[in-house]
Amino acid sequence: FQTMATMLAVNVLGCTGTTEERAALLHKIIQIAAELKTTMGNMFGFAAVMRALELPQVSRLEQTWTALRQRHTEGAILYEKTLRPFLKSLNDGRESCPLSSTTFPHVLPLLTLLEKSSTVGEGSEPWETAEAGVEVVMFHLAAARTIAQLGGIYHSNAEGRLQGFQEQAEVREMFLTDFQMRLLWGSRGAEENQVLRYSKFDQVLTALSNRLEPPITRR
Repeated sequence: FQTMATMLAVNVLGCTGTTEERAALLHKIIQIAAELKTTMGNMFGFAAVMRALELPQVSRLEQTWTALRQRHTEGAILYEKTLRPFLKSLNDGRESCPLSSTTFPHVLPLLTLLEKSSTVGEGSEPWETAEAGVEVVMFHLAAARTIAQLGGIYHSNAEGRLQGFQEQAEVREMFLTDFQMRLLWGSRGAEENQVLRYSKFDQVLTALSNRLEPPITRR
């Protein structure tokens, strides 16, 4: 999940062409998110793509987002009015994935909760804050039990979506976590501590973002 989001962010931040070119790339990524949500029913992939768009290094690119709203208005409206509110509702426990069309349910909140150490303080996710309270956590735990019980239905939905799909080995490799880790951090860096890896690459993303649109200095 994290490597996929980072890979997409690198694509945006590494686009050193015109602002319009970056806006066009944002538009394509928004379209991918919409296809994953609606056509494929893959909420895990959908959330990963949305994470890339919501990273501070990407969301701070005011000129790029302004160009998106001007050149690709429908994409900007889709992102702001449909995709972001839907993901927030999922994270807040106010909405569930439609059973009839979901192939991969929204398991990210549960995974995040399971990976959290008891010594870690408040996190940045909606389901980690004290403000959300126990209610949201309980919702995601209950949703996890439901997801486990409905695994057969999700499997059938996925089979229906993938009917006639011909897998290509070289394309499949691009989506493997191990491949993405080696590509982003190198073979040695991929073996580093997770927190250290993320911290270092966060600095890289910040440097790329500031190069595209230098921060405004206030005097």
